[in-house]
Amino acid sequence: MAADKAVLKVGDKEIELPVLKGSAGQDVIDVRALGSIGYFTFDPGFMATGSCESEITFIDGAKGVLLHRGFSIEELARDADYLEVCYMLLHGNAPSSAEYADFKGTITRHTMVNESVNKFFQGFRPDAHPMAMLCGTVGAMSSFYHDDLDVSDQSMRLRSAYRLVAKMPTLVAMCYKYNIGQPFVYPRNDLSYAENFLNMMFSVPAEDYKVSPAVARAVDRIFTLHADHEQNASTSTVRLAGSSGANPYACIAAGVASLWGPAHGGANEACLNMLEEIGSVDKIPEYIAKAKDKSDPFRLMGFGHRVYKNYDPRATVMRESCHEVLQELKVDDPLLDVAMELERIALEDDYFKSKKLFPNVDFYSGIILKAIGIPTNMFTCIFALARTVGWISHWHEMLSQPGQKIGRPRQLYTGETQKPYTPIEK
Repeated sequence: MAADKAVLKVGDKEIELPVLKGSAGQDVIDVRALGSIGYFTFDPGFMATGSCESEITFIDGAKGVLLHRGFSIEELARDADYLEVCYMLLHGNAPSSAEYADFKGTITRHTMVNESVNKFFQGFRPDAHPMAMLCGTVGAMSSFYHDDLDVSDQSMRLRSAYRLVAKMPTLVAMCYKYNIGQPFVYPRNDLSYAENFLNMMFSVPAEDYKVSPAVARAVDRIFTLHADHEQNASTSTVRLAGSSGANPYACIAAGVASLWGPAHGGANEACLNMLEEIGSVDKIPEYIAKAKDKSDPFRLMGFGHRVYKNYDPRATVMRESCHEVLQELKVDDPLLDVAMELERIALEDDYFKSKKLFPNVDFYSGIILKAIGIPTNMFTCIFALARTVGWISHWHEMLSQPGQKIGRPRQLYTGETQKPYTPIEK
């Protein structure tokens, strides 16, 4: 809401621009009227641009704050489960007991995918990257609901949202099973959301699979801690695709594709690759020295965060689950020994403390996924599974707001100006 005005003078032209105040965070200058005097803003990466108005998630990176619908991420990760967080992201409020039971029942009853989806996988190479298969199968879901895709209809939007939240674990597990040559496992309605995912990933027809409560709790927390993160690249991609009126499955497939980029969704995979490069505990001092050497290109992955300048509020809760899982599973893996020693050093070493290079959520989630037997090429798929509710919540919010327009960024053109064309001899 307009609280003040900024006056911009360019040459002999002057314009007043409203200053808008949100409920928290920085004020923004409404620059939409700049075109009337012949100018646009230039902001590569949109690092100083508010692209939309949203009530879903708030981040204060300097203070280490992450809120979903006003609730702190620490409280949600400790006291709520992932489906509660899904409900509040989609609907704006925490559910009552009755609303939660109804929502959970709806999600549970929609976890199966059409049997024809099984045939899609036969068209992929057995060694196809899981994210490639996920992009294709998520986008293809629209072909099964072509009569329920009116994005102007709120009830249709919510049905699509529920389907996506329910079916993403099934699709992700199918990507994994196809990679390793095992039969697909159907979802089970008697299991929780996280338990069902783990069962579809790791059970086989030949024997029963018992889901560890500690592992299920940790996976549920991973889902919760990755559910939404404001206007990141993939969320902005979903919003931009949605602004054209594209169907929700196409929009979420676009989000999956954006997340696949190594600068976005591959952080916890990068952590594991770093641990493999270090290899053993006795080599840690060498790599710590490399990390402190400004002339050395080596970077400690999973430490610090580009948004959180103090600490990652998600990491504290994830650390608890990480240690709980390692204690329960008693995994004998030298890479996990390397991870725990790196954690100890980062929390005690004055250099890391002064630079605020503390372990972040990707560090701990990567260790958990490694410990429970999930290969690194599946890490980004699991990130996409968790983030689907954030993407679809932003998509639904955007289409609920009046006056929406198709996204159309401008550019600073630096190419050649008009010149004559000389036809080639043929």
